[in-house]
Amino acid sequence: MKIVIVGPGAMGCLLAAFLSRSKEELWILDYNKERAAKITQGGITLEGISGEWRCSPKATTDIKDIGIADLVIICVKSYNTKEAITQAKALVGEDTAVLTLQNGMGNVEIIAEAVGPDKVIGGVTNLGATLLDTAKARHAGKGETVIGRIDAKTTAGMRSIREIFNRSGLEMRISRDIKSLLWSKLIINIGINALTGITRLNNGKLTEFEGTRRIMREAVTEAIRIAKRKRIKLIYDDPLAKVEAVCEATSSNVSSMLQDILRKKRTEIDFINAVVVRLGQELNIPVPVNAMLVDLVKTIEASYNLTIS
Repeated sequence: MKIVIVGPGAMGCLLAAFLSRSKEELWILDYNKERAAKITQGGITLEGISGEWRCSPKATTDIKDIGIADLVIICVKSYNTKEAITQAKALVGEDTAVLTLQNGMGNVEIIAEAVGPDKVIGGVTNLGATLLDTAKARHAGKGETVIGRIDAKTTAGMRSIREIFNRSGLEMRISRDIKSLLWSKLIINIGINALTGITRLNNGKLTEFEGTRRIMREAVTEAIRIAKRKRIKLIYDDPLAKVEAVCEATSSNVSSMLQDILRKKRTEIDFINAVVVRLGQELNIPVPVNAMLVDLVKTIEASYNLTIS
C-alpha cells in the first residue's frame, strides 16, 4: 500500500514514525521545500513514551514524485484542509481512500467536496504528540484511533488500513457511527484545548485547579446541550468524566492549541469551540463560556506581536 501523510506536524510525524514499521511505501507531502529536504536527508525522529527511533519516509513538495496513492492521511490544521486537499487531489485515484485524523468539525465535509464522499474516511485519535522541532516529535499520549464513513459502510480498504495501523503498533478499530465519535472527540477538545492555550498549562494540570476545572465543565455542558438538541448520541455515558479522564491520561501533553500559541501561530479555535458558538446562535441556545473562550483565544492570536509597555 502506498501511504501519503499530508503535513509533517506533530501528528504527522508521530504517524510516520509508527507507520514506517509496517514496511509499506510511505511518503510525506509538504508545502515547505526546506522541510521536505530535511526529512529526506535526516528522516523523522520520535521520542517519548514509546521510546526513541528514527524513520526515513520519502518527502516531497511535488505531487508528480508520488503518483496515485492508496491512502492519503490529512494531518494539517483544520483551517488548511481545503488548500491541502486541493493540492493532494492529484494523488487520489479511483480506489484511493482519504483519511482525516484532524481536530474539530467540518474536515470530512471539506474533503468530500473535493474528492467525493465515497472516498472519505473520518477518524478520531486519542494519540498525543508534541512537535519539538522540524521532523522531531514527542509521543505524549497513547490511545486508540477509530475510523468510519459517514454512510456507515465498512469497506475492504478500511479493514486493510486497520490491519496496517495495528501491525504498526497503533490500536485502531472501525465504527459505523463516526458522526457520534467526531462529536464526542469535539467535546473533549472543547474541554481541553482553549483552556490549555489560555492558561499555558499541560492537559493534566487543568483538573488540579478549581477555576479551570469549573470552566472546563461549563464549556463541556454547553456543548452537550447542543449535541442533544441536534439529536447526536455521544459515545460516553458521562462526557464530563471522560474529559477529565483524558486530561489525566495525557497529563504531560502540550495540547495542539497551546503548541500553536507558544509558536505564535493561528489556532483551530474556529473548528472547535467556535462550532458550538455558531450552533448556539442558530439553535438559540446560550453558550456564554464557549463564546468567552473563543474571544480570549482570538485576542491572544491578535496580540502576538504586542509588547508590554
